Amino acid sequence: MQTNSLSPEKISSRRLKAIFGGSIGNLVEWYDWYAYSAFALYFSASFFPEGNKTAQLLNTAGIFALGFLMRPIGGWIFGRIADKVGRKQSMTLSVLLMSFGSLLIAFIPTYQAIGIIAPLVLLLARLLQGLSVGGEYGVSATYLSEMASKNRRGFYSSFQYVTLIGGQLFALGIQLILQKVLTDAELHEWGWRIPFVIGAILSLVALYLRSTLYETKAFETHKNMSDERKGTIRELLKHPKALMTVVGLTLGGTLAFYTYTTYMQKFLVNTVNLSKAESTLISFISMLIFALIQPVFGALSDRIGRRPLLISFGVLGTICTVPLLTALSHTTSQYTAFFLLLAGLFIVSGYTSINAIVKAELFPAEVRALGVGLPYALTVAIFGGTAEYVALYLKDIGHESYFYWYISGCIFLSLLVYVGMRDTRETSLLEKEG
Repeated sequence: MQTNSLSPEKISSRRLKAIFGGSIGNLVEWYDWYAYSAFALYFSASFFPEGNKTAQLLNTAGIFALGFLMRPIGGWIFGRIADKVGRKQSMTLSVLLMSFGSLLIAFIPTYQAIGIIAPLVLLLARLLQGLSVGGEYGVSATYLSEMASKNRRGFYSSFQYVTLIGGQLFALGIQLILQKVLTDAELHEWGWRIPFVIGAILSLVALYLRSTLYETKAFETHKNMSDERKGTIRELLKHPKALMTVVGLTLGGTLAFYTYTTYMQKFLVNTVNLSKAESTLISFISMLIFALIQPVFGALSDRIGRRPLLISFGVLGTICTVPLLTALSHTTSQYTAFFLLLAGLFIVSGYTSINAIVKAELFPAEVRALGVGLPYALTVAIFGGTAEYVALYLKDIGHESYFYWYISGCIFLSLLVYVGMRDTRETSLLEKEG
């Protein structure tokens, strides 16, 4: 993006268009990814033999976790493309791959029709989507961070999680509508396929938006750099402290995020014993508020720094997770469940609102997308992607409360990183690129 000859108004217009286009494309990608989790309550019986509800959900969660194993590979492939060829091209390819995965899920025959082939095809589709979303996070975080103005990077980069959460909200919104217009039996039989068709169609919109994006100035500045330095593992390993910081700050945050968002809908049904409709509504309203407060936290980080927000999340998450989830598991009130969930989401916002910009500020442009995406994807695959499976397994063996302590311990480990790191707002490598 050549900006030297452009007026401030033109630069601002281009920046807003780029951030909007990148964010909307991000929303569509994450909708496709989260539709699986939102509708697992309905389609789990279609792909596995009849049995108890927890066992079917456990199998579905297992495929969800395996999809996460592809995310590090996606982080490497798409991060390398973004650092070598361009952020725009990488984001366009990732949304195409996600679209194909959604279309595949929409038309898979059931277990009753084709037997073991059904869950195998479902697994293939999730592996492709995992590859896509693994690349999406690092590249979009890099793109939004590089496009944002210096004094508003926290604010603008927070929109990555606004749209990430927005994707899940959209999936839940579709679910709420379908629950109103279809019977429970129809949803279990064929209605669950509708959101995956919608996702494939929406991906075409995202594809168009991304095809019109401007490339970032940071990438253009380093475009002629030797390919041996751009997007390579060898170059990335020259930044070991930054790599370990990404792993450490992600560990507790990703586990807490996936617990209070992706897994919570099942928790409300399977543990709190709310109906599927009640669980969906509570999840939708709490997630909407969660999305709306992300820019508030992001803007706050532009004023006071990133580190205070991370430390606040670390302290509150360590202290409050066990009592919050314990109280939630014993409540019989929808309203109490809603406010307890909302309290957890407020705590997690100290991480979600700014984690993308913090990671982007740690790396130079030539390995930024790879540096943000790969270690993040590895950590999410191990801890975020297995959150549902671990929770359901511990419930199945009668020790569900162990999961609460597991989350609290992981957040504490991240807190140690937050306390020991410098504030990236003051040390940002983005500053060297103008």
